[in-house]
Amino acid sequence: MKRPVIGWREWVQIPELGVFEIKAKVDTGAATSSLHAFRLERFEKDGLSFVRFEIHPRQRSKRPSIECEAPIVRDTAVRNPGGRTELRPVIASTLVIAGQPVEALINLTGRDEMGYRMLLGRRTLRNRFVVDPGRSYLGPRPKRSEEPA
Repeated sequence: MKRPVIGWREWVQIPELGVFEIKAKVDTGAATSSLHAFRLERFEKDGLSFVRFEIHPRQRSKRPSIECEAPIVRDTAVRNPGGRTELRPVIASTLVIAGQPVEALINLTGRDEMGYRMLLGRRTLRNRFVVDPGRSYLGPRPKRSEEPA
């Protein structure tokens, strides 16, 4: 099966979280995918661990702010760009990348100071896409007013 080619940055949708377009940087050096989240609040529901958080899906903008809630799959220790290890909650969700639905594990962290609000790590991309590092946005840009197919 021929794998679709994506660029070093792509449009992504996370329909389960109400995110219908977010720019993501493809980072094959990162094992896991990361999403900018703030106001993280852990809680229990029906005996399961959940996290409530907010997302700003647009770069350099605080609008819109999307409130989300998801079960925590696990916590993971991640070395941040400053070299410090931090414990991050990990959630599972379906991403739509270049029109393709992909099941992914996503760690939640503050990425306000980063250029992109989302990183796509190699575990999300493995055996699904080929990355062309010289190109960008090879997949279609989602329409803001429409939910993904």
